[in-house]
Amino acid sequence: MTDKEIEEEASEGLKDQKIRPAGKESQKNPPKDWDTVDEELDETFPASDPPANY
Repeated sequence: MTDKEIEEEASEGLKDQKIRPAGKESQKNPPKDWDTVDEELDETFPASDPPANY
């Protein structure tokens, strides 16, 4: 299964909601600098818990 197929399957049923997949490539205006901490924080938003390895 490709990354795109996984993303589509995970997003199924959410098309009417304004939720984007995590990651720089899914952002409307991605930042120039993006590291693993940025990625992990983006993946947890809007959860209140920090990433496990933060």
